[in-house]
Amino acid sequence: MGLNDAELAAHLAQAAGRLLLDVRGSGEFADKALGDAGDRAANRLLIDAIERERPDDGLLSEERRCDGSRLAKARAWIVDPLDGTREYREGRDDWAVHVGLAVDGVAETGAVALPGLDLVLRSDRPVSLPIAGDRIRMVVSRTRAPREALAVAEGLRAELVPMGSAGAKAMAVVRGEAEIYLHAGGQNEWDSCAPVAVARACGLHCSRLDGSPLVYNRPDVSLPDLLICRPELAERTLSLLRGM
Repeated sequence: MGLNDAELAAHLAQAAGRLLLDVRGSGEFADKALGDAGDRAANRLLIDAIERERPDDGLLSEERRCDGSRLAKARAWIVDPLDGTREYREGRDDWAVHVGLAVDGVAETGAVALPGLDLVLRSDRPVSLPIAGDRIRMVVSRTRAPREALAVAEGLRAELVPMGSAGAKAMAVVRGEAEIYLHAGGQNEWDSCAPVAVARACGLHCSRLDGSPLVYNRPDVSLPDLLICRPELAERTLSLLRGM
């Protein structure tokens, strides 16, 4: 293809998103079968393309068994072919495709497609954060907001905004639809690598809930907590978390 890393990430995220829309629109699948079919199709597209275009890089996908070879690589692509399977199956828009590249453990490059909104957010085309208003909005899970998020929201007098997938929530902060995304209770590297790459490029604060850096391409793929927020809210948020 002759694309640089950021262009490749964006191209693949968009292509996988279009494929997922085609699978959903075909009417051949429903419920769990729809999610499974979409996951398989998008995963195959991403894996085939990355192995063809970047054969010397490592690769970690939610939908493929890891053989450990990526751990010897300084560069590792970390992808989630379908982030928000439930939302995808329900015909909602708040699901995403993540294509991220970690270099020496840092989420360096990434693209997050929001196919239902016909959008691709990319680390090489950072968007300007809108001027902050008086109210603080925090995106949380549609089904179970973590107690840490509820406590911080109370401390900041923030409005809770329920939303679907991790990528959709992170991109809501990038797009100025919220000021904070705080997650606790379990995620893996593919849930946050691409969103963090995009958010960092846009000047947002990205860390673990204790303020430590997010490190990728490790033997244990669990990365259970995450804070993405406007930089002016980072210290207040972290201070509230430290006090819990």
